[in-house]
Amino acid sequence: MHSPMSLDAILFDKDGTLIDFDATWGPAAYEVMRILSDGDAAVFASLVRISEYVEPERRFRPTSPLIAGSSATYGPLWAEALGRPAGPELYREMDELFGAHSLKSLAPIAEPQAVLGALRRMGLVLGIATNDSEGAARAQAEALGLTDHLAYVAGYDSGHGSKPGPGMVLGFARACGIDPRRVALVGDSLHDLHCARAAGAVAVAVLSGPLREAARADLEPHADHVIASIAALPALVERLRAGAEAGPAPKA
Repeated sequence: MHSPMSLDAILFDKDGTLIDFDATWGPAAYEVMRILSDGDAAVFASLVRISEYVEPERRFRPTSPLIAGSSATYGPLWAEALGRPAGPELYREMDELFGAHSLKSLAPIAEPQAVLGALRRMGLVLGIATNDSEGAARAQAEALGLTDHLAYVAGYDSGHGSKPGPGMVLGFARACGIDPRRVALVGDSLHDLHCARAAGAVAVAVLSGPLREAARADLEPHADHVIASIAALPALVERLRAGAEAGPAPKA
């Protein structure tokens, strides 16, 4: 765990942190599976099964490989169901379809434009690190009015590797000239927290992912701080700057 230290920068996970995962990706996934299955009910059913997707509710089960993985992770499973070769061509098509349809159902968490604006006014450098594609992340950030607040956006295809590896955080720190120890990675999954740990950054867990408060037991042992959502970040930064944060992760 980190000793009390002021922050210079915050790197945000995207899904479950800035946008509501199920509300955004549940409807989008349905459309992508429908398009790729091309009217074949058996193929569609196979995609639903391997994606651990609850079709009537347009959401994913907590164990779905789509929640924390990229298309390069679950793509081979989809390729097998579709009877198509696994590889960059299919994954690119999947990313483009998901990107287009996610914009139609994009659901933000905790007014991210206002939160990021407040953090910028506090002098923090901000970025996004996601296991989604960089293109989709940039398109969603633009749709949410976040682009002007961001100094960095990285996806699984940006050349830094995927989380839980440290590459995105270290790339952010290098690009912005910031000590990784003064960067906080904010996310809703163990992938995010392990990424922060591997990079030597501050690990901040948010309870705004698909499991909400039920995720606390899994996340808390790996986090320096636990908060309900990004709405609590400005107050956390102020506490750290005042040197008031000490001991175990605060209760949200």
